[in-house]
Amino acid sequence: MKFEQYRIAEEIKRSLEDQGFKKPTDIQYKAIPSILKGDDVLAIAQTGTGKTAAFAIPILHMLHVQHRARNKGAVKCLVMVPTRELAIQISEVFKQLGKYTRVDIMGLYGGVEQEAQIKKLQDGVDVLIATPGRMFDLRAQGHLDLSHVQTLILDEADHMLDLGFIRDIRDIIRHLPRNRQTLFFSATIDEEIKDLAYSIVRNPIRIQISPDNPVSKNVNHSVAFVEMDDKRFFLERLVREYPENKILVFVRTKVRAERVAAAMERVGVKAIVMHGGKEQQDRLAVMQEFRKGDVKLLITTDVNARGIDIPNVEYVVNYDLPEETENYVHRVGRTGRGMQKGQAVSFCSTEEKPMLEAIEAYLGKKVQVMTISKDDYQQTIRFSEEVPNDNWQLLINEHEEAMKNAKRKKKKK
Repeated sequence: MKFEQYRIAEEIKRSLEDQGFKKPTDIQYKAIPSILKGDDVLAIAQTGTGKTAAFAIPILHMLHVQHRARNKGAVKCLVMVPTRELAIQISEVFKQLGKYTRVDIMGLYGGVEQEAQIKKLQDGVDVLIATPGRMFDLRAQGHLDLSHVQTLILDEADHMLDLGFIRDIRDIIRHLPRNRQTLFFSATIDEEIKDLAYSIVRNPIRIQISPDNPVSKNVNHSVAFVEMDDKRFFLERLVREYPENKILVFVRTKVRAERVAAAMERVGVKAIVMHGGKEQQDRLAVMQEFRKGDVKLLITTDVNARGIDIPNVEYVVNYDLPEETENYVHRVGRTGRGMQKGQAVSFCSTEEKPMLEAIEAYLGKKVQVMTISKDDYQQTIRFSEEVPNDNWQLLINEHEEAMKNAKRKKKKK
C-alpha cells in the first residue's frame, strides 16, 4: 500500500511526496490506521524504523481536518520526549510533514530563554513536543494549559524511565483529560515499561516490530581488540582511510569526548564534540555542522545514542564500549537507517572484554573480530607518530594523483 492510497489530507500527501516518501515502513503501516481510528496504541519498535512519522502523519491529519479554534495557552496534542535533541528533531519532522496544513507546531525544551516560548504559547498550539523539565516550569507558572489535550504521545518511553521521569509522567497525566487518546512508543519492553504503559492506555492496539532482532539488518558489526591508550591511533587511521565518510564516535564521558577530540586535532583531523555539558545553542550548532557534512567526525557521549536521526552516517565507532548493553543497540542505530547500509566498529580493550561478552549475549550472536597482526598494530601507531601533521594532506594529494595517473595509463592501453 502506498501513501497516496491512505485516507489522509492531500496537504500531507503533498509533503510526503516532496520528501520522496512513497510507501510506509512496517511500523507506519501497522500504526497509522489504528491511530486514525482513535485507538490507544502501544508500539515497540527498534530505532530507525520511522516511528516518528508513524504518529506524526495521523495526528497531523486529524488536527488539520478538525480545525477547531485554539484556546489561550492550550495544547491539543502533547508529545513527551526525554531529551532536547529529540524534541527539536521531532518538531522538525512534524513541521516538514505538516508544512501545507493548518496545524501549529511547537518544540518546548530547556537550555534557551523561555520568554519566546511563553509568547508562542499564549495563542495556543496544536502540537507541543516537550521535555518534562521546561513543560513543568511553564505549567506551574500558568502559561501552559493541558486540560484540552486530545492525544498524549510518549516517545522513547524506556529512555524516559531510565532518566527517572516516571513520576513526571504520572504527574502530567493527572492534569490531562481522561477521555483522550494515548500513544506509547518504546524501543524496548520489560515489566516496568509494561506497568507504566498499561496504567495509562485503554485496551491498546499492541504493535511490535522485529522483536527478535534489536538491531537493523543493514548494520555490519565488527570489533577490534585495541588497548585503551592506543585507540586514538586506530580512530585516526579509520578517518584517514575514509575521509569522505561521516563518522560518529561514542565515548563514555564528557571528559573523554573532549580528550579524544583534542587528540584528533593534534594530528590535523577536524572533529566536533557533543555532550550534555554543552550549552544548548552550541549543541544545535554542532548537530547542524555534522548533519550538513561540514565536519565529518563527531565525538559524543550517549546523549546522541537515542532517537536522533542524523542522515548518511556511514560509520558508528564505539571508541568506548557502553556499560549498558542496550546502549550499544541505540548507538549503532544511528547508522544503517532506512534502506542505507552502515558499519558499526567497536574498539575493545582488555578490561572491556566482559562488556563485549554482555553485548554479544544481548544481540544473540558474536560480533565479527577484525584480526590485527602485531606488525599492523605497531604500524598503525608508528604511522601517526612518524608523519608530521602538515604532511598529511600532501600525502593524500600524492596518493590521489598516483591513482589518477594509473587510471590514465590503463585507458591508453
